[in-house]
Amino acid sequence: MTLKFWGVRGSIACPGPGTARYGGNTSCIEVRCGGRIVIFDGGTGLRPFGDALVGSGRPLDSDLFLTHCHLDHVSGLPFFAPLFAPGNRLRIWAGNLPPGARLKRVLNTMMSPPLFPVDVESFKAAIDYRQFKPGDTLKPCDGIVLRTAALNHPGGAVGYRLDHAGKALAYITDTELLPGPIDPGVLALARGADLVIVDSTYTEAEIAAHRGWGHSTWKDAIRLADAAGAGTLCLFHHDPGHDDDFMDKVGREAAAARPDTMLAREGLTIGL
Repeated sequence: MTLKFWGVRGSIACPGPGTARYGGNTSCIEVRCGGRIVIFDGGTGLRPFGDALVGSGRPLDSDLFLTHCHLDHVSGLPFFAPLFAPGNRLRIWAGNLPPGARLKRVLNTMMSPPLFPVDVESFKAAIDYRQFKPGDTLKPCDGIVLRTAALNHPGGAVGYRLDHAGKALAYITDTELLPGPIDPGVLALARGADLVIVDSTYTEAEIAAHRGWGHSTWKDAIRLADAAGAGTLCLFHHDPGHDDDFMDKVGREAAAARPDTMLAREGLTIGL
């Protein structure tokens, strides 16, 4: 299992010279499990990932798992080039929608006038919109199992644990880890994982002004990784106001507190 970060920011894309090293695109991660591609989130990082896929010349048959449908996690979909090519297949999964809501309709709301010039019917690829409930276990294909849990985020969000070939990856972003006992469902996702990717939007100095916003600090992320007995911790969903120098400082402090800690950045590839 290998993964590559195509977008690591939260809230809004923030390209520019101040974010050039860590990247300014919003959430998108490519995971390769043998010959299969699994995608987590469809933020603006999905656009360059799609361009790379088209450049490879191989048809796409993949699964995209959304943590939730806030704009920073789906705004790359209208610019994902493989969706406009016949012969490609994509299954899009969501588990945070309220009763009665349908994923296709939600995405079409984003892609509709006057917000956008074309709708989802413009896609030429075969798309399957799939919904589930947090806590469900998903098996998109043989050899890949995803366990899910509800996260503490406005409107709801879903965390994932992907198990493949004896390795485990936990993807837990857009969640507010509160003081006190850690939610058992979230803890189960991270327990013993080889790599855990965790929302660490804020610092301890910032979190007091952002309680209820549904995001965590890097110290919260360390507490989760330690409690779960996880391996490498990767801090993710960087605040758009944190430039590269700020992120360098966070990285130094976090690595001093927990040596097996890294910061997500665009282009970073990790093999498990």
